[in-house]
Amino acid sequence: MKNFKLDKKATLLILILLGAFLILSSMFLLIGLTSKNISFFLPRRFVKIATVALVGYSVSYSSVTFQTITNNKLLTPSVIGLDSLYMFIQTVIVLFSGAGTISMFTGHMNFIISVVLMVICSCVLFICLFRGQQKNVYFLILVGMIIGNLFGGMSTFMQVLMDPNEFSIVQDKMFASFNNINQDLLGISFLVVLISFVITLKDNAKLDVVSLGQDHAINLGVSYQKIVLKNLMNTAVLVSVSTALVGPITFLGILVVSVSRKLVNTYKHSYRIIITSLVSMVLLISTLLFTERILQFTTTMSVLINFIGGSIFIYMILKEKKG
Repeated sequence: MKNFKLDKKATLLILILLGAFLILSSMFLLIGLTSKNISFFLPRRFVKIATVALVGYSVSYSSVTFQTITNNKLLTPSVIGLDSLYMFIQTVIVLFSGAGTISMFTGHMNFIISVVLMVICSCVLFICLFRGQQKNVYFLILVGMIIGNLFGGMSTFMQVLMDPNEFSIVQDKMFASFNNINQDLLGISFLVVLISFVITLKDNAKLDVVSLGQDHAINLGVSYQKIVLKNLMNTAVLVSVSTALVGPITFLGILVVSVSRKLVNTYKHSYRIIITSLVSMVLLISTLLFTERILQFTTTMSVLINFIGGSIFIYMILKEKKG
């Protein structure tokens, strides 16, 4: 009976969030349109909404599954330093490709190379970080900060060695912005996310069991190492997609996962992933509306999201310490 009420509440919440996203998307599309500017603004706004959906799902799925795998409510891929790893890979590609062949590495080739390197480096990083006995949460956060600063420092060092043309290419990728969306990657990003969705669709029930812990999951017949490795690789791919499209938004994952958990505290990943994705989409589109229509581009959405998400992250650390 309790599970039935929880499922009913989750379904109702999904419908409410979906309705809110559709209403906000319609407002974002239509506000300010006239017969003179509709042909210019409408296609660009559709691109932003499509990007919001892709980024929202990518960040949400990777954050939810990452917390399940690590059995920790404070960790997300960005907190561990995957955003910094992506920027480091981008800097290496641009620096060593040279100015003469730079055009080869600004489109699909760059994306494919980045995703492959992200998967390899992330798997090595995760295996080294999470093998053995359970690590203390503060240790993991500290390691994540060190890794982020390490890759950030190495990226900065290499950026100093670049000529202005090469640096301008890297600079475009350094800051999150929905006004500088890489539209060339929108098609391949959609394809990658769709493939990821299909491959991981049947993993929700297994992730429900994995959330009980490694020993319980193995005793209940789940191939623990296989499901963990599969989802870690998927996390690396989805982080690459979201960062390649709009740039790094460090605290978006921890923000939307925390909000969705407060809205409905369920162990079922079939609900958690959908609700978190919709929360992320609603947050992104409402922040876009606020920064573009009300603040008139005087600040960027990443500043607002990282401020709120960072505050929640600090609060959760302090709460964990008291607990």
